[in-house]
Amino acid sequence: MILRIAILSVPLRRAFDYLPPAGGSVGGYRPGIRVKVPFGKQQRIGILLETTAKSDIPEERLKPVTEIIDSAPLLPESLHSLLLRSASYYHHAIGEVYETALPVPLRQGRYAKQPEQVIYRITERGIQTDLDSLSRAPRQRQLLERLQQERELSGSSTFMRELIKKGLVVRESRAGYNQPPKVESDAPHQLNGEQQQAVDVVHKQMDGAGNDPIRPVLLEGVTGSGKTEVYLQIIQRVIDDGRQALVLVPEISLTPQTVQRFRQRFDLPIALLHSGRNSSERLGDWLAARAGEAKIVIGTRSAVFVPLQSPGIIIVDEEHDGSFKQHEGFRYSARDLAILRGKQEGIPVLLGSATPSFESLHNAESGKYRKLLLSSRAGGAKPPEISLIDVRSRKMEHLLSAPLIEKMREHLEQDGQILIFLNRRGYAPTLFCRGCGWSSACPRCEIHYTFHQKKNRLVCHHCGGERPRPPHCPECGSHELTDIGAGTERIEEALQKIFPEHSVARIDRDTTRRRGSMDEKLQQIHAGDHQILLGTQMLAKGHHFPKVTLVAILDADSGLFGSDFRATEQMGQLITQVAGRAGRESMRGEVAIQTHNPDHPLLLTLLQRGYPDFAKQALAERKLAALPPYSHLTLIRAESSKPQAAIHFLQQVREMAVGHAISQVEILGPVPSPMEKRAGRYRAQLLLQSSYRKPLHQLLAPLIPAIESTKEGRKVRWSVDVDPIDMF
Repeated sequence: MILRIAILSVPLRRAFDYLPPAGGSVGGYRPGIRVKVPFGKQQRIGILLETTAKSDIPEERLKPVTEIIDSAPLLPESLHSLLLRSASYYHHAIGEVYETALPVPLRQGRYAKQPEQVIYRITERGIQTDLDSLSRAPRQRQLLERLQQERELSGSSTFMRELIKKGLVVRESRAGYNQPPKVESDAPHQLNGEQQQAVDVVHKQMDGAGNDPIRPVLLEGVTGSGKTEVYLQIIQRVIDDGRQALVLVPEISLTPQTVQRFRQRFDLPIALLHSGRNSSERLGDWLAARAGEAKIVIGTRSAVFVPLQSPGIIIVDEEHDGSFKQHEGFRYSARDLAILRGKQEGIPVLLGSATPSFESLHNAESGKYRKLLLSSRAGGAKPPEISLIDVRSRKMEHLLSAPLIEKMREHLEQDGQILIFLNRRGYAPTLFCRGCGWSSACPRCEIHYTFHQKKNRLVCHHCGGERPRPPHCPECGSHELTDIGAGTERIEEALQKIFPEHSVARIDRDTTRRRGSMDEKLQQIHAGDHQILLGTQMLAKGHHFPKVTLVAILDADSGLFGSDFRATEQMGQLITQVAGRAGRESMRGEVAIQTHNPDHPLLLTLLQRGYPDFAKQALAERKLAALPPYSHLTLIRAESSKPQAAIHFLQQVREMAVGHAISQVEILGPVPSPMEKRAGRYRAQLLLQSSYRKPLHQLLAPLIPAIESTKEGRKVRWSVDVDPIDMF
């Protein structure tokens, strides 16, 4: 018997043959179990794919497996099949695909058992402690306040240890899966007609009623239309049927409020799977989902692979979001695989968004998806009034025009909160010398450094390189260095000067690096501690801010003329999503958009007629240009430390592709990438395009192994991106 093994962390698109361990049972090898095998000079973890009677390698050269780790497969057969199909569709190494699906401890060979849970529980003394007694230790005060509400938390910190020293908190270890207690109650809300229709459609699919087969449901609901309430009532039915629900969200910044809504409604275990949790916590929740203990699983991209004992529904919230696509290594789309998984499991898949992706809209139009609308805001809230501010030839104060500042004053005087959106962090995007024209450029990427004032450093947002801000120009010695442009850090400084009596909360990657900091800031915003909210797209996606009455978009032009064909789609989605944060409850909202292009036709369509008409117009342009979703793409990227190596390699790949020529596939390039140099490496790309998926994969199937077998393929880094969502 030969055991065919996929080795984790090995980027080779092939399996490896081994002999069974000495004395092993002939019938004890089931596909999907983990094994430990000798690989080179190391011992590696692998997954058994199949057993076979023959090998291309002579038996005397085959090594035996060192250890059988699992007595039964970790994943059910349907999920094992999904991973195999994913590896085939994305033309990626099955070992790396399986690695994506497993928590880190299981990749390392640990046994699949619940880790010990460390819990921090408030003491009676902590419950009775007056929070004002910790006024000089604000972080400890916030933590104790949360513990007084929730009674116990997981996750250690310096501030938690200080509370332990004061006798306000105790540390406990518990065996098995632990779930925080329910702390509030939220009864189901009365649904309007459109919400009820959405619930009924999904329930019929779950029951197998009607002649309409199970197919994905696209729920297009304007911002604030109550999509989450639809999710909650559908999930209640899933749980009543004894099944489990998987909810995918695009970013971890959305999980705190999502989890809060779910825990207020459901007094049952909820598993969380995202990068903000440590490996032990993720393993515990993964195993709880696999055992059926966790009835609801909420997670980001990789949670699409979590095993469920009894799956009932998959919900993909904000399905349009680019975060569902993995941009490194195994470049899969969690949304697309969720649809495939739903088909394999025979369960409904619900895709929700106020701004559906063009692919999903096209699939709904062609009948592959069923489309449902939520056309009005829940609770009678009115849509915001939207106005354009033409900033051409207008004096600006760090991207803040006089009309916008006046609007801000009006809303602050009426006790409304204001959300300022700028998708550019740091203080200034360029440091410039007035004397000789020198500008600060990252030598590894050949783009401008961004100046961060708080750190007084120049930072490259592409490779992460940093250097101190020079005291004078390195070219001419002049001290006339000036900061050009504005990022969120500079806007924060300007807002504090213009509105000194109002508190500003800045939310971007720089202010939310510490674990739990995003959650803390959101709690402060909901408590009314900050009147002005400033942030990047982290603040714009999916958050519910009931007190926000004015949303200001400082620069709406960045997506109008982007080099990527998806730039306008992403611009329309982002503006619509940001605008949707305004006036979500009783107070009427207003949206002010600053632009240098107030007459741009797509921008006018978006603002005057809404996202559906904008998408229809943009899709018509895509169709004329034969771009996705009216065609299918694969991008082969290459990079090297040598200037011309990537281009030369891809020229050889092009010749190989022509040798496997399929008439329905167009081969474009190779060309340098839009950002040719990044992190010290020169990059290029080759594009394959076809009106149909099948010919594209018929070409890739022999082409990828042929590339792997070449010497040149081992001299450069190269990757295959099927269905790319960006061209960089």
